[in-house]
Amino acid sequence: MGFPDTDGQTSDGQPPVSPKKRKFRPGTRALMEIRKYQKSTDLLLRKAPFARLVHEVCQSFSRENLRWQVYALLALQEAAEAFLVLIFSDANLCAIHAKRVTVFPRDIQLARRIRGVDNL
Repeated sequence: MGFPDTDGQTSDGQPPVSPKKRKFRPGTRALMEIRKYQKSTDLLLRKAPFARLVHEVCQSFSRENLRWQVYALLALQEAAEAFLVLIFSDANLCAIHAKRVTVFPRDIQLARRIRGVDNL
């Protein structure tokens, strides 16, 4: 087996050999990701974009430039992610009640309405 030339072929005319990729059945990769994220305790949203969003929301309420402590931003992010997980778990229950496995936007809207956070 020769080395690949500039046209992607090897010196003996064969295409380069690539390592075989593993092909999972549909849904297996999603279940692996679910198990991975359920085991971890780290935050799922990146810290810098979340901090920028908090500063942007603060700018809409106050004209002066407010400063945030790092621990205050982390506490706010922890609470926001816990709230999102709660809403998504309720939306999943709504989808299961409708005999579906896919969460639709209407499931999230129903979960928010039942929780009483529709006015946010």
